[in-house]
Amino acid sequence: MYSFVLAVHNILRWVAIILAILALVRAYSGWLGRRDWTATDRKIGVFFGSAMDLQLLLGLILYIVLSPTTRIAFSDFGAAMRIPDVRFFALEHILYMVVAIVLVHVGTAAARKATQAVDKHRRAAIWFSLAGLALLLGMPWFRPWLPGLG
Repeated sequence: MYSFVLAVHNILRWVAIILAILALVRAYSGWLGRRDWTATDRKIGVFFGSAMDLQLLLGLILYIVLSPTTRIAFSDFGAAMRIPDVRFFALEHILYMVVAIVLVHVGTAAARKATQAVDKHRRAAIWFSLAGLALLLGMPWFRPWLPGLG
């Protein structure tokens, strides 16, 4: 079960990254190009947030129930903080990803509340950029890019 959930979580990260890129391209092109806010702009942001929410759900299942790494960390948290890979998954990864998810949802809500199209795009661009940065910082780049490779 652990391997399956981890593989799905790993594959879904690429979906989240692709949706983040799409959301950022649409937000910046709308902001800088002074384009109207469309249903597609809104949906891309919602899909980005939904992918991140699903990642959170899978990540919490791994973190709380299935991961041997977090089991090691929870057995002796002080000692775990001295092991970089264990510290990353027990503390840093979850922190960055929760921050990214909050920023995506703030960006989606901020864009929805703006009245002018350019303001919707600007707010989405700023908040999604911050979310993307947190996403990139919290990504386990030392893991294989696709399950089964590496």
